Formats: sequence, structure tokens, C-alpha cells
Amino acid sequence: MTVSETELWKALRQEFKGLKFRRQHPIGDYIADFVCLPLKLVIEVDGGYHSEPQQQQEDQWRTDYLHSQGYSVLRFDNEAVNTDVKGVIKRIKEELIKIEEYDE
Repeated sequence: MTVSETELWKALRQEFKGLKFRRQHPIGDYIADFVCLPLKLVIEVDGGYHSEPQQQQEDQWRTDYLHSQGYSVLRFDNEAVNTDVKGVIKRIKEELIKIEEYDE
């Protein structure tokens, strides 16, 4: 895992003790950085190369595939995780509340 992924992994384990997140979990032909299978939430942490046009297109195909499989997808760049992990966790909580099966 990258430094950013390690930081988010620690935060996920601290903030969501009642939910099981998996890291580096295969879904079809893709490997999700983090996934909560019961709630079908995928969390991706993107490095700088994700700003390249070709990678953006591949990321969109990946997101489209995951959506077609019933997953919600959240993407955060490394900088967001490294500088505002609390904000990232807040956004994840907002998404979990939208999924409605999560009750803090």
C-alpha cells in the first residue's frame, strides 16, 4: 500500500469499527483499494498519474463497471488523504448515510 492508503486504512479501522472493510480486494477484473462488501462501497485513493487523460478514461471505465455491479465509488487523491483525512472520513460517512443501511 502507498503511504496515503496506509493512512486511510488506519482511519477506516478506527472510525468504522462495526464495518468490515477489505483492502486490495478483487471485483471482476479490477482490484479495489478498499471495499465494504455488505454496503457495496468502494473507496479509491488516486496518485498523481490519475490526472493523465488516458488514466482518467480508464478510471471512468472502472467506475462504470463497479456501478454496473451495484457498487458506490468514492475517489480521493493522495493529497486529500494526506492533508485532511478527517474530511475524507466525513465524506465516507456521508456516503454511508446515503446508502441508508449504515447507522452510526
